[in-house]
Amino acid sequence: MPITDLYARRATLARSVRLLSEFRFEQTEPARFYGALARDTAAMVVDLWTAAGRQPAGATVLDVGGGPGYFADAFAARGMNYVGVEPDPREMHAAPTLERAGGAFVRASGMALPFADGSVDICLSSNVAEHVPEPWLLGREMLRVTRPGGLAILSYTVWLGPFGGHEMGVTHYLGGARAAARYTRKHGHPPKNYYGSSLFAVSAAAGLDWARSTGALIAAFPRYHPRWAWWMTSVPGLREFLVSNLVLVLRPQHAPD
Repeated sequence: MPITDLYARRATLARSVRLLSEFRFEQTEPARFYGALARDTAAMVVDLWTAAGRQPAGATVLDVGGGPGYFADAFAARGMNYVGVEPDPREMHAAPTLERAGGAFVRASGMALPFADGSVDICLSSNVAEHVPEPWLLGREMLRVTRPGGLAILSYTVWLGPFGGHEMGVTHYLGGARAAARYTRKHGHPPKNYYGSSLFAVSAAAGLDWARSTGALIAAFPRYHPRWAWWMTSVPGLREFLVSNLVLVLRPQHAPD
């Protein structure tokens, strides 16, 4: 079975519209937004893992950039062992009232994961690569800690897509520095995701080139699009503007040298 078969059945237009409608609550009701995103992400990971011939129960998921732990309960509900990694203590405590039913949490950088080679079944990074200065070092670390035959799933926001500017909106098309300055003038404070320090221009082409160079890439698709729109990933230029969020699925076959 192709690795994306199960997930493709879930990737409907209705799902895309539902997720898009939740985005408007990111700032005002983060628990609602991130809870919905966590459940959808866990479903995606389980579909990919099941299509690979594995059972989710008992599998270890390392979530790189897990923040305050919204994803923990979604994976625990699937019987999976969740470990969240987050470098920023402010992010780890961003939801002080959040009740985390399961999982372990580690403060560390995704570009230097404090885990042994091949120590986890699944390594996930959801919308983190665009926030680090060396996204493919993050990717290499994810592959390193994933056991041979496991899955490394790296999903990130494409810079030239409509959500590339995050809270700066589509003003990022004016340039990252200019968009950040405009946001600061308008709101009286800099954006949380500041271009050049906590937000970087990451392209779809760069991610695909890196993933192919590893020899471990087994699938790439737009995370929030319905299945019939996945063809956009294969069209250079167009994918930079329309893919929005790219998922790279990699399966390491050998332990790292």
